[in-house]
Amino acid sequence: MRILLVEDDVKLCEAVAFALNEEGFEVDVCHDGDDGLRWAREGAHDLILLDRMLPVMDGVTVLRKLRSGGIATPVLLVTALGSIGQRVEGLDAGADDYLVKPFAVEELLARVRAMCRRPRRWESSDVTEYGDIVFDATKKSLRGSSGGCALSKREAALIETLLKNPGQTLPRAVLLTRVWGPDAGVEDGNLDNYIHFLRRRLRSVGSRILIQTVRGVGYRLEEGDV
Repeated sequence: MRILLVEDDVKLCEAVAFALNEEGFEVDVCHDGDDGLRWAREGAHDLILLDRMLPVMDGVTVLRKLRSGGIATPVLLVTALGSIGQRVEGLDAGADDYLVKPFAVEELLARVRAMCRRPRRWESSDVTEYGDIVFDATKKSLRGSSGGCALSKREAALIETLLKNPGQTLPRAVLLTRVWGPDAGVEDGNLDNYIHFLRRRLRSVGSRILIQTVRGVGYRLEEGDV
């Protein structure tokens, strides 16, 4: 699971990111509202930890822009402002939960775990079945009618993203961000290479599942003819 942490207090940011990493989460970090909004719009994260008091653009404004733009990623709003009116404002702006500073890291982690238990579009599960294949995210393995194979980290992330959105055309930018992370500086051709690798993996396990190229847009996973 990938989390976006938007916090301008660098020391607090480092401490929270470390704790989340220890819990097994992947964390992307930025320190102002403008960058936070840009990264959140990529749709690459399962959860956003958003500070309310941010430079350039405050957290509530970021949140309103996300929700008005159709971004439904769960948001935990973190702030030193703890009045009832301020909490209501944050929740009305679209926050899923609210945490007041100073907070215990254990409470933050508990709230994150609780939010992760809610079903979401990008939420990972251990095993996903689609058509004639079974994908195990924990083992990073793929199984079909004629056997199974192990996948690399990138291959696993890519097939998992496609499997969570079968039949939907996923833009190249979304796939690149989801697999490599925002601002990773990955060349566009890397995605095509990994699509090629996955197609070979699917054939090797005897699957009829297809990864269709949608020219000028991205890729779509669908079942082939029986």
